[in-house]
Amino acid sequence: MKVFKFGGASVSSAPAIKNVTSILQMYPGRKVMVISAMGNTTNELELLVRSYYKKDTKLPEILNRIKGYHEQIIQELEIEEVNLAQARRLLASLEERLTHMPSLQFDYEYDQVVCYGELISTAINQNGIPNKWVDVRDSLRTDETYREAIVDWKWSAMLVNNNFTFNGVDLCVTQGFIGSTTTNQTTTLGREGSDFTAAILANLLNAESVTIWKNVPGVLNADPNDFTDTEKLEVLSYKEAIELSYSGAKVIHPKTIKPLRNKNIPLFVRPFDFPEQAGTVIKEIDHQLELVPVYILKKKQALITLSPDDFSFIGIDVLSEVFSFFKANRIKVNLIQQSAIDLSLCVDEPEVGLESLVMELRRQFDVRYNTGLVLATIRFYNDKSLEKIRNGHEVLMEQKSRRTVRMVLKYQRRERNTDQ
Repeated sequence: MKVFKFGGASVSSAPAIKNVTSILQMYPGRKVMVISAMGNTTNELELLVRSYYKKDTKLPEILNRIKGYHEQIIQELEIEEVNLAQARRLLASLEERLTHMPSLQFDYEYDQVVCYGELISTAINQNGIPNKWVDVRDSLRTDETYREAIVDWKWSAMLVNNNFTFNGVDLCVTQGFIGSTTTNQTTTLGREGSDFTAAILANLLNAESVTIWKNVPGVLNADPNDFTDTEKLEVLSYKEAIELSYSGAKVIHPKTIKPLRNKNIPLFVRPFDFPEQAGTVIKEIDHQLELVPVYILKKKQALITLSPDDFSFIGIDVLSEVFSFFKANRIKVNLIQQSAIDLSLCVDEPEVGLESLVMELRRQFDVRYNTGLVLATIRFYNDKSLEKIRNGHEVLMEQKSRRTVRMVLKYQRRERNTDQ
């Protein structure tokens, strides 16, 4: 049994969805298909839930865009009546939910609304091959950490094996990114979490392999949106894949690798436009790889420098307090640098801005900060790659190890990076 994951770009239009059917037909035998929301639907749903929560006047316009996008694809596909009815019931259910007063917990409301992207996508993407549609929320149990739910592996193992039974068909169709609590409240696994869903199901079902179908030839040594001269990496070890995804590489969700490595399940990253191509394989490798420099740019970063008011040293008690503060506010810390009386942290910029957090930190520390920064990582760096990534930008913080360099950059100008 194989697990296939199709992202939003691979199911963004009627021709793309027909291409998915063609890919599935290339692989006989049992398959689980994990599908993301179609196209940019998750982005639109995020706008929708913010509008719903703020009770602003943009809500009808955003909702109509979402409905119109899906209705157009439905019309172009001429999908079967049962799937058509299911998709339209879900669209109606989304609209009906927005008529109720939201709770005071934004993260909870986010999960209850954004989940419709995956649910509607799987309703539409059943066409063409006999299949069993599975609501993954009936199988994937999590805690109540909305927007970043933690999987309950024991409960999920039992439910997944009970629900993912093929019953005379070779294909189960299900959703990525979402799960539910023991009280059946919808949760999400974190942005781009569909890869993680595929890895969870592969682990619990003892799958032969996982394939993530992308709009790139495989895992590249840089994002083609940022660099013009990318190279495909033919093979990666689990360790290297974790290093890259943790640093911010978008091609694989950071939590994807561990469930696969624990069962020694290979992960393939392949292009959906050219399904016959080999792509990249990620697997157990017992020797150190030597790769070309790999570049990762993580944007929307902030650099915060804290200094104790009383000029005391940065000790373990201060570190513990600071990290507890960021954890409580669900701020991801990506890079740390410490001196005697300064602690600098590169963090993801929160959606609502840093001002309220900085005000709270200033009760105890002198605080300096910059926003709109880029955290650049080079794995397998050399002198040429360092020059390429700096490219005239101001380096606010830098750390080097034997194989990795990480720099917090203040961009001086907007341009694509090249070797020229």
